Amino acid sequence: MEITYSQCGGYLIPNLVLAEEEQQPVGKFGRMRKRYLKEHQPVVYYNLLLSGKLNQHLAEIDQTCMDRIELIAQQMKVQQGATEALKATDQMEWVRRMNSILSRAEEIVLHELVYC
Repeated sequence: MEITYSQCGGYLIPNLVLAEEEQQPVGKFGRMRKRYLKEHQPVVYYNLLLSGKLNQHLAEIDQTCMDRIELIAQQMKVQQGATEALKATDQMEWVRRMNSILSRAEEIVLHELVYC
């Protein structure tokens, strides 16, 4: 490994460049995870950043959260009785139940995957 230097004033500064990381789309949960790591676990954050695996980690967390929310919501819909029949008869009640279900599922996922 050969290191090149550039002169800045009277000092030689190494020209360090991070390896190119494959850019993957990061959604809401990935951004929340990034902020949590940066503020509460800086060692983990900088290790992932310097190893070039931060974006991959955030994309995985985001996808896992979305999948988990979908699974939890499906299970809760059965338990809470948020069926298509209810949707046909009382739309507002169905919307209330679905909003509640999605909110609770998101809260579960945040504590399980994002803030751990």
